[in-house]
Amino acid sequence: MVKSAGRPTPTATLATFGRLPDGREVPAILLTNTHGLSVRLIAYGAAVQSVMLPDRAGTMADVVLGYATIEEYLAKPQYLGATVGRFANRIARSRFTIDGQVYSTPANDGVNALHGGTVGFDKVLWAVTEVRSEPAASVTMRHVSRDGDQGYPGTMTVDALYRLDDDDRLSIEYRASTDKATIVNITNHTYWNLTGEGSPAGAMGHVVTIPAESFLPTDAGAIPTGEFRSVRDTPFDFRTPRVVGEQVRDAGDQQIVFGRGYDHNWVVGREVTPDLHLMARVRDPVSGRGFELMSNQPGLQFYSGNFLDGTSHGKANRTYRGGDAIVLEPQIFPNTPNQATFGSALLLPDQIYRNMMVYSFTNI
Repeated sequence: MVKSAGRPTPTATLATFGRLPDGREVPAILLTNTHGLSVRLIAYGAAVQSVMLPDRAGTMADVVLGYATIEEYLAKPQYLGATVGRFANRIARSRFTIDGQVYSTPANDGVNALHGGTVGFDKVLWAVTEVRSEPAASVTMRHVSRDGDQGYPGTMTVDALYRLDDDDRLSIEYRASTDKATIVNITNHTYWNLTGEGSPAGAMGHVVTIPAESFLPTDAGAIPTGEFRSVRDTPFDFRTPRVVGEQVRDAGDQQIVFGRGYDHNWVVGREVTPDLHLMARVRDPVSGRGFELMSNQPGLQFYSGNFLDGTSHGKANRTYRGGDAIVLEPQIFPNTPNQATFGSALLLPDQIYRNMMVYSFTNI
């Protein structure tokens, strides 16, 4: 549990983050717990805009990348803190098949579809449906994706629930239902820098543990080949704690060359589970800040911020460069609809999709 000065009660407060060009207001929701931790969400992209955590000395810092204004989110979208879907990660050649019918979604990553297409869940205004301060600070947001949206079949209703409790845990739960057979893979794309957003040190000194025996190698277009490759004796072995920057630029490994660093899916399990299991541990040795990430998903996309190119400027008015943050996304495997050995991405009308993830924060 995080050590910090006390605060009387958890709170969830609603404010305005600005307006979209069409005049619609963008709500912002600030969640705080009794230890002074806070998480700020915005309804555009159902995104995490800020997370304030104390270091081991009690000094607070914002530890996620994000923009100060809605105009910046619109001008330079980079999935900062965003909810991504309908299908997070990549679909090869932007095509998939359901019951013999081929569907196409817009290609926005070469010939492939990335994070739902050109107008994914990260680029829509979600409706705030509930804000609560008790028993923990929480907010629920909803988006209805109509049949044919980005080429996906079925009208899908998605709820995003964010909850900050007094055990210093941030819970994110995505639930989805559909009126027609479709595919789904929804996750969160928060960029973490536990030394503090915009800090010169970046995140390459973070120590990461991922309890996975194998990972999914990709082709040059970041599409998994279908192989489950052992992490043993590779830069992808995080079964024991490893500094991210230790081999992130190891050009002797073709997978590092393809990804310009880490941008791969680790195989923590082979299927979605009823209960939560460990996905990763992250710690910044300098500040002492860290978290343990739990989820019910089988795959963890670990991305080392390789494509941050210095053209984005964050809340601290500093330039975001490669390696300035890391992303950990619990999900099913990329391109599952086109890989029979990866399981199923199908969601049917009588089913409920759930992706649950819990960040337990520490500062030791």
